[in-house]
Amino acid sequence: MKKTVVKKALMRLLSVLLIAGILPFAGCAKKTVDTNHIVIWHDKEDAVVEVLQAAFAEALPDVTVELVRKDGLTEALKLVGNDPNAAPDLYLFAHDKIGVYAELGILAPITDFVDEATLANYLPVTLESATYKGTLYQLPLYFETLLFLYNKDLMDESEVPQTTEALYAYMQANTSGGHYGFVEQHSTAYYSIPWINGFGGELITSDGVPQLNSAQVRAALKYHQKFLQYMPGESEYSTVNTLFLEGMADSTIGGPWLVPSAREAGVNLGFSTMPVVDETGLPLAPYTGVQGVHVLKVAAESKHDTIARVLAVLTDPQIGIDLANASGCAPANILAYDDPSVSADAMVSTMRAIAETAQPMPNIPQMDVMWTVLGNLLVAVNMSGGVVETETTKYQAKAEQLIEAMQ
Repeated sequence: MKKTVVKKALMRLLSVLLIAGILPFAGCAKKTVDTNHIVIWHDKEDAVVEVLQAAFAEALPDVTVELVRKDGLTEALKLVGNDPNAAPDLYLFAHDKIGVYAELGILAPITDFVDEATLANYLPVTLESATYKGTLYQLPLYFETLLFLYNKDLMDESEVPQTTEALYAYMQANTSGGHYGFVEQHSTAYYSIPWINGFGGELITSDGVPQLNSAQVRAALKYHQKFLQYMPGESEYSTVNTLFLEGMADSTIGGPWLVPSAREAGVNLGFSTMPVVDETGLPLAPYTGVQGVHVLKVAAESKHDTIARVLAVLTDPQIGIDLANASGCAPANILAYDDPSVSADAMVSTMRAIAETAQPMPNIPQMDVMWTVLGNLLVAVNMSGGVVETETTKYQAKAEQLIEAMQ
């Protein structure tokens, strides 16, 4: 009898302890999945968000699509990873960090949601930009490239240089007394890329091998040096843009982000594709930056069908048309350019033309190293009088060392 009582008491005690052990963890249990609620993190301007929100509201009245502005989005994604309680379902961002997130294992392939026939309507360079190790991880929405910008009041359309030697001749004839025929951020890494690509070079291979000491990169740096004597010594963003905006420079290479300021300053703005390098027959070819939507792996299975519906809305060419009209975005979907309002936009149509020869900005993790190293190399060669062969050898070794340290 006593044994039975003791046994029952022990069983009650174990039950209490079990409950006590479980209850503290109840708050950490995975939240209930609402398959009709989609959260998209982004860092975009209001005009872009408004276009997307309106499209979702019209096409998916039964789905709540919540576009959440997230400061420090790149680091935030690393922190939340595959946490179902913290990670968004999708995020809208540039393609250049895809490699980082793919290696972290937090992305799902877009091809799990969008068929190949639909993707065939996209500009090849945007799909290539969004692909990492053979897998497409982004549905492109729009892209940007550098453009050749000129002041129509200072440079006639017939004078717009079609080759780099024609540009050089124009600079010689139109640079004096603090006025410049052409200016650019010549010692900033991003702005040097068109020249490197124009000589058939590349900054880094797809498998992460730096190419700073290649014959093509050296040839580009040497050739470009003769243009520097007709540009200001200071080449940072503020100096170059101020000269162009104040009518002290006839032309420049700049991105679409410069256009609103130019128009506000009253510049009679003209757009052109890039000059062709006489020595190679290749145009100056900038990188493309592609903005698009990525799917988090943590949501890919539990919300697959709803995510597929959301992405289907974004593949409608009308999205590209509306983004072009609202914010001057160059659509990734080729079909959007059939709309007269898009094809008539000089900036957008020029970026579309440049996209034929532009190169995808590498999305591999090693690019974080290359931007810094290339910038230091340009300063050494363009501003400190360094010898191209010596400096490219030095910074090639530096890049290799930093990349090795990433392993």
